Amino acid sequence: MKVKEAINHILGLMEKQLPTNLFYHSVHHVSDVMESAKQLAAMEKITGYEKDLLFTAVAYHDSGFLYQVKEHEARGCEIVREWLPGYGFNVEEIDRICGMIMATRIPQTPHNLLEQIICDADLDYLGRNDFWTIGNKLFMELTDMGILKSEEEWNKLQLNFLSHHQYFTDSAIRIRNEMKLEHLKKIDDIVKSYQHG
Repeated sequence: MKVKEAINHILGLMEKQLPTNLFYHSVHHVSDVMESAKQLAAMEKITGYEKDLLFTAVAYHDSGFLYQVKEHEARGCEIVREWLPGYGFNVEEIDRICGMIMATRIPQTPHNLLEQIICDADLDYLGRNDFWTIGNKLFMELTDMGILKSEEEWNKLQLNFLSHHQYFTDSAIRIRNEMKLEHLKKIDDIVKSYQHG
């Protein structure tokens, strides 16, 4: 498996070709998820071969956005099946990478530890200090796409999303859950203020 080459190829392509109105689903997001995946992989003692599969899945998890927004995970799997054999990945490895990519679909559905790690890495920011900054990028993206019309709608969406979200790995629960709950409380207060306003 030529892991570095496979990762560099997709990141280079996304850098050049992703639509500019993807304020959140950008190459910066993929780099952010990669950093989180590295941290969680180390904490969960994932090494060698397994780590190679995980990092490849992270690099490709939003590659479907090159072609479409809806069902981008499924499109990402098509890209993986088309391109990764050229980098020496076999069918079983590609199936595992696709399993990780599909697990990140909302609502997330991980079935093993690697899938849990990519899911937690993908939404790592929910329990971090930069939650509001990153969230604002997603708000801009969804507004630009016409999915959201107001900040009120966004905060209600966030409240619902955070209320139902869960981290899966022990590591993410340990390092991120507490702050995520603080963010949830603040958004809950904001949404309550609409009712009293």
